Amino acid sequence: MRAGKLDHAITLQRSVETVAPSGAVSSEWTDMATVRAELLQATADEATTSYGEAETVVRSYRIRWLNNVEITTADRLLDGGLAYGIKDIVEIGRRRGLELRCERIRT
Repeated sequence: MRAGKLDHAITLQRSVETVAPSGAVSSEWTDMATVRAELLQATADEATTSYGEAETVVRSYRIRWLNNVEITTADRLLDGGLAYGIKDIVEIGRRRGLELRCERIRT
């Protein structure tokens, strides 16, 4: 993995539930780590659905291995202020890096 190709700064986030003094439960995203990443592939597919046309944006990122952070498919990442849900995680070599396949989250 070449450092020069890691040209995107992404933030890995995890959803955390908090309980207010009133007993109300709320969910918010907290930052786990901000790392450098290589954008491997970016695709956009359009499909016709029952409610109209929908666009799916899929991206693949490569990052260095993180010893102190365990990434799951329940997490998400931010790139350029846009949120992407992590759909697949592939280990590269023996703890050399991770390939994250993500899908754009529409809000």
